[in-house]
Amino acid sequence: MSSDFIPIANINDLPPGTCTSIETEDWGVALFNVDGHIFALNNTCPHAGGPLGEGIIEGEHVACPWHDWKFHIPTGICQKNPTPSWNVACYEVRVVEETIQIARPSPPS
Repeated sequence: MSSDFIPIANINDLPPGTCTSIETEDWGVALFNVDGHIFALNNTCPHAGGPLGEGIIEGEHVACPWHDWKFHIPTGICQKNPTPSWNVACYEVRVVEETIQIARPSPPS
């Protein structure tokens, strides 16, 4: 479990059933509130670079706003082509008081 968490958003700005794109200094994050559970994925769709945090939530899936590719929000698994190269990274999330924090992603190896 990572101990390097960074604040990313206020929980009050992400009501259930919504998502948002957050750009940090180093990377983009898509935040989702699925029935009160907060999830964070890499914001970039691997198909054409669309912002997943601007997509449409359909149950536990998000549809990319550019070409409708769908990803499982809790796991980042691509539903159109479920191979590891098309999945998006998931980030560990915690909520402290009213602040959503995510674990800082590890640099690519």
